[in-house]
Amino acid sequence: MKAFFTALCLAVLLSLTVQAAVSQKPQEAAPPEPAKPVAALVSKPLPDAKPTPTALDGPVPEAPKIAAKAHILMEFESGQSLGENNADERLEPASLTKIMTAYVVFRELAQGKVKLDDQVFISEKAWRTGGSKSFVEVNKKIRLEDLLKGMLIQSGNDASVALAEHLAGGEDTFVLMMNHEAQRLGMTNTHFVNSDGLPKPDHYSSARDMARLAAATIRDFPDFYAWYAIKEFTHHGIKQHNRNRLLWQDESVDGIKTGHTEGAGFCLVTSAKRENLRMISVVFGASGDSARAQESQKLLNYGFRFFEAYRLAAAGSELQKIRVWKGQQRELSAGVIQAQNLAVPRNQVKHLETRVIPQPRLMAPVEQGQTVGEIMVFLKGKEIGRFPLQALEEVPAGSWWRWLIDTVLLWFQ
Repeated sequence: MKAFFTALCLAVLLSLTVQAAVSQKPQEAAPPEPAKPVAALVSKPLPDAKPTPTALDGPVPEAPKIAAKAHILMEFESGQSLGENNADERLEPASLTKIMTAYVVFRELAQGKVKLDDQVFISEKAWRTGGSKSFVEVNKKIRLEDLLKGMLIQSGNDASVALAEHLAGGEDTFVLMMNHEAQRLGMTNTHFVNSDGLPKPDHYSSARDMARLAAATIRDFPDFYAWYAIKEFTHHGIKQHNRNRLLWQDESVDGIKTGHTEGAGFCLVTSAKRENLRMISVVFGASGDSARAQESQKLLNYGFRFFEAYRLAAAGSELQKIRVWKGQQRELSAGVIQAQNLAVPRNQVKHLETRVIPQPRLMAPVEQGQTVGEIMVFLKGKEIGRFPLQALEEVPAGSWWRWLIDTVLLWFQ
């Protein structure tokens, strides 16, 4: 009798779930919606954006030709490339290496593992390091803040090695930390061998990777990033000038770093912000100091002249409801946790289309902020941006009953 009753319950359960599956089938089997116009998903353009000049109603010209081994112009928030050449070629980065050295130091400072007023011992190895110097004295102690500024502003190789030894006990161990951060940031064409950028076999990076690192620095450590705009620094009575010429030539420029060796040529990573748009330019292997500044300025002027900031989605805005399986609720609200902007050619917003692609068979539990799909942005059919679609709410795991029903329903999907 007990076995008969159990079988009867299972039969009833199966019947109910089959009916639910059949009733849902027509709706779920409907063909996917075509790409929606961006206007259906976005907020208004940024409120303080200036009107677009009517002279730019025509097509946007191609990015300028740059006299360098490699270059890229990247919009900060979206990571869009607005113009590039050989951007993934592995090249000698010279002192652009110090952007990663600083990034690791910034992270250790933010985590409280070191402090700006730490007294850093200057080893003989650090003191003897060739190339550009911060004029530190061997066997002396110097405040970490002074060494860090000497590295960022004067590009001191001695300061780089001293910082590496202080943070990791030795430069070799510090380099492991640098490469770990490079891997975490998706710098797939980068490998560091030292902290200062002096030429070594297997020490390389690329224009795109350096742009990614610059964006991560601005995003993750905005307070420390402001140091890159300092034009001069005095230590031991010696005034040290920032080698980035654009800090004097363009008031919108606030960083980042120069680099030069005979093999690398003249390199420059630059960031500038005008109105609501920030651009990052990277130039590898220009012919001289003036040339790297001139070519970088070309890229920046092109970006700001022919593109405008457009808000794709406001913070917390819902873009789509997504089916959730085996959860306490059947749907969740999906969108973006933080506002998402991108650079759009001026007067071309009407040609934008977006496609929201939810993750298939999303299972509970789901955490707020979890990636649950992606948002693809197209301009006249060409993809120009891709952003994570995020859960705007959490969905805990459902009861065993919900788990059982959804398990059966999934058989029919």
